[in-house]
Amino acid sequence: MAWSLGWKVPRNHWGFLLKTIRSSGFPLLPWDHCPWRRAGSFWDPRMKAFLEENTEVTSSGSLTPEIQLRLLTPRCKFWWERADLWPHSDPYWAIYWPGGQALSRYLLDNPDVVRGRSVLDIGSGCGATAIAAKMSGASRILANDIDPIAGLAITLNCELNKLDPVPILTRNILNLEQDKWELVVLGDMFYDEDLADSLHQWLKNCFWTYGTRVLIGDPGRPQFSGHNIQHQLHKVVEYSLPEPTRQENNGLTTSTVWDFRP
Repeated sequence: MAWSLGWKVPRNHWGFLLKTIRSSGFPLLPWDHCPWRRAGSFWDPRMKAFLEENTEVTSSGSLTPEIQLRLLTPRCKFWWERADLWPHSDPYWAIYWPGGQALSRYLLDNPDVVRGRSVLDIGSGCGATAIAAKMSGASRILANDIDPIAGLAITLNCELNKLDPVPILTRNILNLEQDKWELVVLGDMFYDEDLADSLHQWLKNCFWTYGTRVLIGDPGRPQFSGHNIQHQLHKVVEYSLPEPTRQENNGLTTSTVWDFRP
């Protein structure tokens, strides 16, 4: 398997690979060693053409059929290719993760949570939660993901949903001076213990400095359910995952939105 960051799995097709990382957590991403990504890199026409050719536009099988996304699906060529043939950085943005689905569903169903407010989406990936915030009337949105290709994917997904592109930051926001946000959302980000600790501290600082509301989406990964942040969470809503998402996440059946109150 090409994604060998701590994984002891034989090389195989993308379909098996993606199902494996969905069920077991993500490989460690270099959040502490991320260079600045220029906004211009999002607009490489060759990269845009590559993404459009090798992803499928879909709105089915998730909690948010209102949102169209470019994702890697079984109808895409690279789903069936060996993972090491994918020529770019690991496409975490090409998966609509369950925590993000729950957050997006909640924002669409409860637009007052974001209407007229500033929203930071950490680990934005495909951009669905940022898109849900924009659909629900957020006044200012920043999508943060360390992968510049995710930045392009988010832009393309905004266009799919007839929205102006949201601003995107492809630098590790945990290493930057904190800005004031009225709402911070993050889904599926508690997949590594060290990152979980860093996020926990950063979110506490955000809450105590600016009074920021923090919403976390997670389907019950052990790195999250076993973390001491659990003592500072209040359940907002729990969603039953659609059958296609369950099948793709090997045993995960629900996803929950939590309100972080340190």
